[in-house]
Amino acid sequence: MIELRGVSKTYYRGPVAVQALRRVDLTVASGEFVAITGKSGCGKSTLLHIIGGLEPASAGQVKVEGLDLAALNDQELTRFRRDRVGVVFQSFNLLPLLTVEENVALPRVLQGVPYAQARSEARRWLAEVGLEDRWDHKPHQISGGEMQRAAIARALINQPAVLLADEPTGNLDHATSAQVMELFARLNRERGQTVILVSHAPEAAAFAQRVLSLRDGELHP
Repeated sequence: MIELRGVSKTYYRGPVAVQALRRVDLTVASGEFVAITGKSGCGKSTLLHIIGGLEPASAGQVKVEGLDLAALNDQELTRFRRDRVGVVFQSFNLLPLLTVEENVALPRVLQGVPYAQARSEARRWLAEVGLEDRWDHKPHQISGGEMQRAAIARALINQPAVLLADEPTGNLDHATSAQVMELFARLNRERGQTVILVSHAPEAAAFAQRVLSLRDGELHP
């Protein structure tokens, strides 16, 4: 499902080149739960963003479900990000003026789905993550763990092929982190959801079926 071959990423800070990724090879099968660990600043988020089409690789090939991301034009890449991947960020990224239900429904509205249908689907996904009684709350009215679960529901409502989680427990306490990771594991186990998690926390990575390590921009088993 996901294939990276010789993927590198270089950033430039003035005349200085910073090598974030170095010739990364990675294959993730459909329905697999993979964790990528490493210290802060080692390139984990960069790798996740490249897989999700959020930024391009400097070199190498990235294929998701047979699509070569470098070959997609802007419109095709937008559709890929909207329909094929769901991203869960550490900072939740919920819109503060919208209710939890409205936040979760938003991706479906952007797909052109009628609002009533999008709201109905949002309610179902909120129930899936245990937030059926929080649908009418604003983000500031719920806990950090509840905000993260709402963000997971929002990432899943389009039923993406792959769920990308970028340090999803970084802002959560230990007990809440475990609840969120158990949710990822259940989605993978019961729904066959493909999950790629990046985290510096070994206890979060332990929920995955396979754990890889990123060091100095290079991926290791």
